[in-house]
Amino acid sequence: MRSGEAIPPLRLVPDADVPQRYAEASGDRNPIHLDPGAARAAGLPAPILHGLYTMAQVARCASHAGAGRQLRRLAVEFRALGFPGEEIELSGVIEELSETRLTLSLVAGQGRRRLIRNASAVLDGEKGVSARR
Repeated sequence: MRSGEAIPPLRLVPDADVPQRYAEASGDRNPIHLDPGAARAAGLPAPILHGLYTMAQVARCASHAGAGRQLRRLAVEFRALGFPGEEIELSGVIEELSETRLTLSLVAGQGRRRLIRNASAVLDGEKGVSARR
């Protein structure tokens, strides 16, 4: 791994139950995530994914690329709505790499929509060594 190198992409397809499971876990029961009628009333074609679910997948991608380093900072820019049943592709580039720090630039997209862009993750610790604090 070196600066400027792409990290392996992560692809996943959130199933139709993801919004319900995420609502239970997070306590966010906004009906636009759960009820097709409420989503349509809000001008949406269908229930949408929780933005923080998508952000969690960006964190997952960064952690996977970090190979044992600890995620210390994550910042994202939410740009578009995500939908269950459609593949999400997460990708990124190494911005900085040292013995103890990895900085990544990341994006998440569904088809032509960029769900998250300008994401930045900082991971600390030695590769393959999980630091406990």
